[in-house]
Amino acid sequence: MNPEYITISELNHYIKGVMDDNIFLNKVYLKGEISNFKAHTRGHLYFTLKDEGSRLNAVMFSYQTNSLKFEPADGMKVLVCGKISVYEATGSYQIYVESMEQDGLGNLYIEFEKLKKKLAAEGLFDPDKKQKIPKVPKKIGIVTASTGAAIRDILTTIKRRYPICETILFPALVQGNEAAKDIVKKIELANTYDIDTLIVGRGGGSIEDLWPFNEEIVARAIYNSRVPVISAVGHEIDFTIADFVADLRAPTPTAAAELAVPDINAIKTYLDGAIKRSTLSVNNIIDGRRQQLASYMTSYILKKPTAMYEIKEQNLDFLIDKVNKEMRTILEGINIRLFKSVNSYVMTNPEILYKYKKQNLEHIVNKLDVLNPMNTLKRGYAIIKKDEKVISDSQKVKKDDIINVALRNGKINAKVLEVSNE
Repeated sequence: MNPEYITISELNHYIKGVMDDNIFLNKVYLKGEISNFKAHTRGHLYFTLKDEGSRLNAVMFSYQTNSLKFEPADGMKVLVCGKISVYEATGSYQIYVESMEQDGLGNLYIEFEKLKKKLAAEGLFDPDKKQKIPKVPKKIGIVTASTGAAIRDILTTIKRRYPICETILFPALVQGNEAAKDIVKKIELANTYDIDTLIVGRGGGSIEDLWPFNEEIVARAIYNSRVPVISAVGHEIDFTIADFVADLRAPTPTAAAELAVPDINAIKTYLDGAIKRSTLSVNNIIDGRRQQLASYMTSYILKKPTAMYEIKEQNLDFLIDKVNKEMRTILEGINIRLFKSVNSYVMTNPEILYKYKKQNLEHIVNKLDVLNPMNTLKRGYAIIKKDEKVISDSQKVKKDDIINVALRNGKINAKVLEVSNE
């Protein structure tokens, strides 16, 4: 009996029919943790549900997502309801989610947020502590797996964009329990080399696959790196602690290579433009100097150099005449003042000035003599003081006060026996 062969499509279609007719599989309730989450541009959600031992692909179509009260993300624990069926194109079975509720956060997500807050508080993410990536590096280090798409993409991109740049691979484990320690070891080793930039990363994967780049020791190794670090972990939607602490984050390994080196074609274009601009500028300067030289050669001064001398001579004569005129004016003024002084009334009659000064002196002496207190004392008056102060009012003394009386030819100390204000 010859066997009847069927196509794979026929088999998958049959299995799908069996599963769709199973009452138990048409309505199942599952709990698990979201991983590999992806939101399609059309609104459909694709992800993996997992627990400690197994995984199950899941899809939630856009018309079902309207009931969601939260935004799903990797690491979230959820409760889902849906049907189990086969996706015929791949022959894999999956759950078609009809409803989903949040059931707390996964352990990895909690650890991620906790470490992120801790390192941010310490300042490891501060923009002012980021090192600048060299624009034109001579040598670039790469910390990633020695095989895989990541290293191929990085090397291919660098070779295409800037082939004169040297690259050094520091092969490291990028997945598994020992990966974080190995990444740290290779970052520290790279820092002993004379390199300008260090790319650290790997290709895409689940949150568990990328987890070594969320370890604290890796974050601190990147932060302490002497060499500026570009992180290149996963795909564009993936973010790790390494991305936050690195000096520059690239969405993919290919993008990291593009950020690490310039485009040699752009450099050539820039240099060609610079050469053209420099040549044009030099030619313009030369043309300007030629025009200036031609102007000098046809100038009146060069044709008749004595003309300049003649002008200067004429100017000198003018200045000399001006100085002589000023000097004569000054001397004439001095002579006039001297003549006036010599022929003044005082100079011709000096005895008049003497008599005037003498009369003025006698007048001052007479005024001083009138004001001299000794003349007052000669006429019988006295000066009375108390405590070295002149007394001009009887109210300034009282009975038994000691006063000093100054006379023309001496002083008397006296005691007041009586004070009268009459």
